[in-house]
Amino acid sequence: MNFQLISCQQNQSYTKRSSTEEKAQTKRIITGAENTLEYLNLLHEKKVGIVANQTSVIFKKNTKPLLKDINNKADYYNTHLIDSLLSLRINITKVFAPEHGFRGKADAAELINDGRDQKTDLPIISLYGKNKKPTQQQLNEIDVVVFDIQDIGVRFYTYLSTLHYVMEACAEAKIPVIILDRPNPNGHYIDGPTLEMEHTSFVGKHPVPVVYGMTIGEYGQMINGEKWLKNGIQCNLTVIQLQNYSHQTQYHLPIRPSPNLPNDTAINLYPSLGFFEGTTINAGRGTEHQFQRYGAPFFSKTAFNYTPKANFGSKYPKHQNTLCYGVDLSNSKKTSAIHLDWLIDAYEKTPKSEKFFGQTFTIHAGNTKLQQQLEQGISIKAIQKSWKKDLIQFKKIRKKYLLYK
Repeated sequence: MNFQLISCQQNQSYTKRSSTEEKAQTKRIITGAENTLEYLNLLHEKKVGIVANQTSVIFKKNTKPLLKDINNKADYYNTHLIDSLLSLRINITKVFAPEHGFRGKADAAELINDGRDQKTDLPIISLYGKNKKPTQQQLNEIDVVVFDIQDIGVRFYTYLSTLHYVMEACAEAKIPVIILDRPNPNGHYIDGPTLEMEHTSFVGKHPVPVVYGMTIGEYGQMINGEKWLKNGIQCNLTVIQLQNYSHQTQYHLPIRPSPNLPNDTAINLYPSLGFFEGTTINAGRGTEHQFQRYGAPFFSKTAFNYTPKANFGSKYPKHQNTLCYGVDLSNSKKTSAIHLDWLIDAYEKTPKSEKFFGQTFTIHAGNTKLQQQLEQGISIKAIQKSWKKDLIQFKKIRKKYLLYK
């Protein structure tokens, strides 16, 4: 296995409510992208390809008080990774964009075209259009590829598949890959059904649970080490590590990772409410509270209701312009588990005349069993118990690739 680890300062282990924990929590997490001196030498005099989107930024201390907002919170500002590297005279030749595009404005599943960045005039190659895997022609004039995208730690979030295909294409072309690691906001737990390989798709390519508790850098190591790339090929992989981070460290995402995950609550609830993507139920798309509510027009009338309308990130939401009755979860406390009670509640509220499950439910669940369990009225405890064996096995695999406690 060919990968290199760039060692950085690690957090010490936490003791509950200890002074050590309180002190550690006050330290700002330093992302891989911010550790510029750790990877500049790897890019010097190289032709560089960048896999990036709107989250690929470097945070810098604000030394100009006049720039602070009225709440005095603008202690940091950000510079896009590409702008930073260009200012350091790194030769970037191409930019590769994942689902939602380079600026992160496209709908889920909306195909993205190639183009050029208006600010830098760099060519932008879509990895969510004609091809999801970089072609060998697209990798021409590239000596090294840098991957820097904020993930959220959920199996059916497609940035993992983009990472897989980038690593695979680069391995075939013998081009090294550098992952600039970023925190996982759902890194504090592991839960959910494990994907069965006969149900692989771009929505899930690997035998991992819905929530897997790893950073994008750790996950890249696992893809490599478990030989999940085509024909077991392995990528020359370097991970630039985080500082002041553990899997239990809380992390607020300052930039939404995709159009329909606007805040910390939505990101935390997404592993549970993401199952609704494969059903007829609206999970807040077409509102300003995406993945913080669910509902449908055929539910019994309740005090809470809303009407999905076309908006940023959702041109055609389910039940568009139709009054939906449902459940508001926007004030939910942070969770450390997948909640099946919301899925079961919606299933039981759906009349038999309505088709609850859609074609993509199986690929979100990663198996056919979950749908069968819901249809048979299996209890939540029994469903969770059916995940246990696979979760234990996954944790053994995961342990080999962890960079943080």
